[in-house]
Amino acid sequence: MPTARNYRREWLTYDGKPKRKSERAARMRARRLMVKEGRVRSGDGREVDHKDLNPLNNKRSNLQVISAKANRSKQPKKKNGSKHGLRKGGVVKKKGKK
Repeated sequence: MPTARNYRREWLTYDGKPKRKSERAARMRARRLMVKEGRVRSGDGREVDHKDLNPLNNKRSNLQVISAKANRSKQPKKKNGSKHGLRKGGVVKKKGKK
């Protein structure tokens, strides 16, 4: 039976790193900028997309509002199809066990 996700471990090994924190803060700044301009609202299903895929580049010419589905399909694929040790479905991989 698969084990539950270890969110603390994910935070310590991935999400809590300074680079990830600064990228997340930059994405939130971009979202707040678009809310201030009236281009998006909370819960409207749209997202602020960075055209050059760089979350630190918040120039107005680099930002566009698109649907969440379109934004997800635009993201580059991971090399091995997983995200920091997790399989699809969010289950932690057990090394050496089948």
